[in-house]
Amino acid sequence: MKIDLPITENNLIVGEQVYLTGYIYTARDAAHAKLFDMLSIGEELPINLNGACIYYAGPTPAKPGRAVGSCGPTTSKRMDKYAPAFYDLGVSCVIGKGPVSKETEEAIIRNGAVYFVAVGGVGALLSRCMKSCEVVALDELLSEAIHKIYVEDMPVFVAITPKGSIFI
Repeated sequence: MKIDLPITENNLIVGEQVYLTGYIYTARDAAHAKLFDMLSIGEELPINLNGACIYYAGPTPAKPGRAVGSCGPTTSKRMDKYAPAFYDLGVSCVIGKGPVSKETEEAIIRNGAVYFVAVGGVGALLSRCMKSCEVVALDELLSEAIHKIYVEDMPVFVAITPKGSIFI
C-alpha cells in the first residue's frame, strides 16, 4: 500500500508493508535530547512536530548525484525517554528499528499515531528512496542534526497502531 505523508487517516494494519512518499525529519539521540531540553525550559522548537514523521536516522554525506549517503534506522528504544512527549505534541508517525517501551506504545495509541519499522542494515538501499535533503535545525549536531528529507516509496512495515502491535 502506498501512503502520502503527512498521514491524515490511520487505517493501517499491523504487519503490512507500506511505501511512504512525502517529507520526513531525521532525529537521533542528540537531536531528541536537545528538543526535549528546549521543551522543558519552554523554548519554541525549531520544527513543527504536529503531523510530522520522524525517522530515527542520521544520513551520511551524499555521493555525487544523490540526496544522501547511507541512511538506515537506528534502535528506537534509545528515544523512548523522549518519544511520548513528542507523540503528545502531534507526531503522527515514527520510523525506527526494533521494539519500543510500553510508555511509548501507550503514547502511540493515545494519539492515534503509528510506528513503522524499517529494515536495519540496508541504509544504502533506503537512501535510493530519498530525493532531497536539507539540514533544517540543530546543525551544530553535525550528522545528528535534523534533516528534512523528501522520500518516494520508502518501504517500511507497520509495527504499532492504535489497534495493535506487532511486538505482542
